[in-house]
Amino acid sequence: MNNLKDKLYAKIQEHRPRTAKLLEEHGDTIIDHVTVAQVIGGMRGIKSLVTDISYLDPLEGIRYRGFTLPEVLEKLPKPEGADMPYVEGLYYLLLTGEMPTKEEVKYLMVDFKNRRFIPRYVWDVIDAFPSNSHPMAILSAAVMSLERESHFNTSYKKGMSKMDYWSCTYEDATNLLAKMPLIGAYIYNKLYHPEKGHRYPDPSLDLGGNFAYMMGKDKPYDDVARMYFIIHADHESGNVSAHTGHLVASSLSDVYYATSAMINGLAGPLHGLANQEVLRWLQGLREQMNGEIPSDEEMKKYVWETLNSGQVIPGYGHAVLRKTDPRYTVQREFCLKHMPDDELFKYVDALYKVVPDILQEHGKAKNPWPNVDAQSGVVQWHYGVTQYDFYTVLFSIGRSFGVLSNIIWDRALGYSLERPKSITTEMLEEMVKAKN
Repeated sequence: MNNLKDKLYAKIQEHRPRTAKLLEEHGDTIIDHVTVAQVIGGMRGIKSLVTDISYLDPLEGIRYRGFTLPEVLEKLPKPEGADMPYVEGLYYLLLTGEMPTKEEVKYLMVDFKNRRFIPRYVWDVIDAFPSNSHPMAILSAAVMSLERESHFNTSYKKGMSKMDYWSCTYEDATNLLAKMPLIGAYIYNKLYHPEKGHRYPDPSLDLGGNFAYMMGKDKPYDDVARMYFIIHADHESGNVSAHTGHLVASSLSDVYYATSAMINGLAGPLHGLANQEVLRWLQGLREQMNGEIPSDEEMKKYVWETLNSGQVIPGYGHAVLRKTDPRYTVQREFCLKHMPDDELFKYVDALYKVVPDILQEHGKAKNPWPNVDAQSGVVQWHYGVTQYDFYTVLFSIGRSFGVLSNIIWDRALGYSLERPKSITTEMLEEMVKAKN
């Protein structure tokens, strides 16, 4: 039976001629136009990156290797008695574009277990941080400290063919992915439950199950972990975290540098902190209602008051999607099964019944439907992860699977150093005059 790396090598060999042909025969073909609003507005919507790992369909939501999220959750192998698939199986899918068999996932699980040893110095780096440090700063530093373990750097210094860059990158990426859940759980226990100490992984458990075990959480938090990592794994390559990882790796920095940078981008309040804002808003609503679940009319009144005061409804709207985010739907179905009586979920449910119609009537939101952040914090809160700052660590672990899969393929296809051209405001003004 071929292992994942053998299968990936075969896929790379098949794919390389496609990229070479596009460059050679169609390199001058124009595929997009650029407006002033896009230039000033952060390059939003400009088609300028390539990724085969995921695509954000406006009507279907995120697609991993062409599969919708419901298809991914249905087709990927699952642990016995679990609702959510193996995260290791998702890695196989992201890299190869093929749904793995349960046997192939079991093989990959063994490989992950053999790679998760973490040197003592990494624990020392984490322990050196004050107990009031932000967990994302600790995670970034811990990942960066692992850089000395890079196979890519060692092989690059010795001299290797560009065609083999992907192979060492695969080793580094898979090593890091195997370690990140252990690092995340260690940071959680250090900051929030130092009395518990560190829990070593259980060799009988998969990645999601082990993360729950090391966090000290009972079932079904293992499914929460699998769900959370899978739904956050990738979102095309243009969002801040994914793009930052791609940009840094394009200089041939190893995946430890690139992933640490990705984590730093994700820590920004405009990117990875949205679920915290939703949770704060919901808790403020609950406080205003004195813990009572509002009627539809009361909820409508509160939503309109929020909008009329110039604020937005957090957790609603999306730059690309034009329907309910499938990542929201997956979490909603989980909540309906496992925590239907949770007080905060009842507020989420009540909002879902009235907000879309109000936003459509309000007329300013292009997408009036809930996104992934509308209840992801509520799920974590229900299972005792009540520390807002840690939510982005969970996001980082999940997002690493997509970012690192992309970087492996970037190296396999020989993508260039990223270097867009800048212009001055005066030049932009002159261009506009010339068009008018």
